[in-house]
Amino acid sequence: MATIGVLKNAVAIITGGASGLGRAAVERFVKQGAKVVLCDLPTSTGQEVANSLGDNCVFSPTDVTSENDVSAALETARNRFGRLDVAVNCAGIGVAIKTYNFTKNKPHPLETFTSVIRTNTIGTFNVIRLAAGMMGENEPNVDGQRGVIVNTASVAAYDGQQGQAAYAASKGAIVGMTLPIARDLSDKGIRVCTIAPGLFDTPLLASLPEKVRKFLASTVPFPHRLGNPDEFAHLCQMIVENPMLNGEVIRLDGAIRMMP
Repeated sequence: MATIGVLKNAVAIITGGASGLGRAAVERFVKQGAKVVLCDLPTSTGQEVANSLGDNCVFSPTDVTSENDVSAALETARNRFGRLDVAVNCAGIGVAIKTYNFTKNKPHPLETFTSVIRTNTIGTFNVIRLAAGMMGENEPNVDGQRGVIVNTASVAAYDGQQGQAAYAASKGAIVGMTLPIARDLSDKGIRVCTIAPGLFDTPLLASLPEKVRKFLASTVPFPHRLGNPDEFAHLCQMIVENPMLNGEVIRLDGAIRMMP
C-alpha cells in the first residue's frame, strides 16, 4: 500500500472514468501523483482521456459486469504499475420509467430493471470482489492497511423519485452492501466506503435545457447550485487519505432531499 495519507504513487483502478464523476476522479488522482487504470466501455472516450493525462494513466476497455474485462483491467494495473491500492466504482446507468404506465397499460420492462441492477449493483460488486483479491497481496502499511475501495451510490437510494424504482433499487443495494463488505475485508486491512452524490453537473445534466438545470440547482439548499464533479473526486481522495473512514456511506448533496 502507498504511504498512508497521500495519493502520490498509489495505484488505482477507476470505473466509469471516461466522463462525469469518474473522469473527475481520474483527473484528480493523476494530478495528486497516483497511477490510474481508467476503465470504461470500448465505445467511450477513455483512450482519449488517458492520452491527455500522460504516462500515469492507461485505458483498459471494461464492461464492469464482465469478469474477464475486470480481470484484464487488474492485470493491466499489475503489469503497468506493479500492484493495486485503490478501486473507485463510478460506472453506472439510469432510466426513468414508472412501475406501471396506466395510460398505455404497460408495466415497467423487466429487462430494463434487470439491466440497471446488473450494471450498477452487480457491476460494482464484480469490481469489488476481484479488486479485493489483488489488494490482499499488498504488504500492509504501518496501519495494517492494504487497500481502499470507494463506491458510488446516490441520494436516490434514500429519496428515490417517481420513475426511479430501478435506479433507486440498484443504488440502495450498494448502500446496503457497504458495511458487510467492509467487515468481510477488515481482516485484510481493506477499507470500503460509499459516496451518495446529489445533483452534480455531469454530462447527463448538461444535456438538459438550461431552464431545467437552473430549476434543479435551485432545489439544493446550500450551496445553491449543482455539485462540481471535482468535489466528488475530492471526497474520494479524502476517503483514501483518512484511515478511520470505513464501512460508511457519505451523502454529498448540499443537504438536498429529493421530492417525489
